[in-house]
Amino acid sequence: MKRFLLLSLLVTVCFAFTTLQLTPIDSKEGISFTIKNFGLNSNGNISGLKGAIKWDDANPAASSFNVSVDVNTINTGIDGRDNHLKKEDFFDVAKYPQITFVSTAISKNADGTYQVAGNLTIKGVTKPVHIPFTVKMQGGNHEFEGEFSLNRKDYGVGGSSMTMSNDVKIKLNVQAK
Repeated sequence: MKRFLLLSLLVTVCFAFTTLQLTPIDSKEGISFTIKNFGLNSNGNISGLKGAIKWDDANPAASSFNVSVDVNTINTGIDGRDNHLKKEDFFDVAKYPQITFVSTAISKNADGTYQVAGNLTIKGVTKPVHIPFTVKMQGGNHEFEGEFSLNRKDYGVGGSSMTMSNDVKIKLNVQAK
């Protein structure tokens, strides 16, 4: 009986330490976006990434993401456009300075990639999203890469437009240590 209890305790301790507590590394390349405007791709990025990532390679379902970015850092390479995007009709950064993502489920696909389901909150509107992603080690850090699309109007970002697409493509390349 003592051996069984000792073995159970040892297994519990081992599993308790397999989930890594990671901190995302903020970078300008971490979160980028593309939207068509007048038929041309307009690109930008958002930084100010912070939060917590719990990662367990052996049990992805035990993993989680709880992260945010600072919308005040939006950068399209054109100051006038960046300032306009910060105003009330787009991101309203005075009232909603952050975009947040909180995972609700993570699973591993048969091909070795992953899928995260979670709640994305932009401008006070929370919607469920699904993001396919990969994980690899890069220079001693975990690198999470993924892409997904969203409809900007679902979040009240920008009004109707004859020239600007509703579809926004988001690309993630997040390092965490």
